[in-house]
Amino acid sequence: MGIGFRELLIILAIALLVFGAKKLRTIGSDLGAAVKGFKQGMSDDAQESKPAVDDKPAMESKPAADEQKKA
Repeated sequence: MGIGFRELLIILAIALLVFGAKKLRTIGSDLGAAVKGFKQGMSDDAQESKPAVDDKPAMESKPAADEQKKA
């Protein structure tokens, strides 16, 4: 089974006693920055893997029937 709410509170209380409030705040902000960087890296990688779209417009080809009518 998973970790319940009660177990999570006990773990957080023990971490607070071991590290202290100031150190936990620093650890939390560092962890948040790491997760944000990971997500940004994943989105950048996803954008690079998409095929590039040509900025040049496609050459318009006239149908052969139009050319024969003009001649």
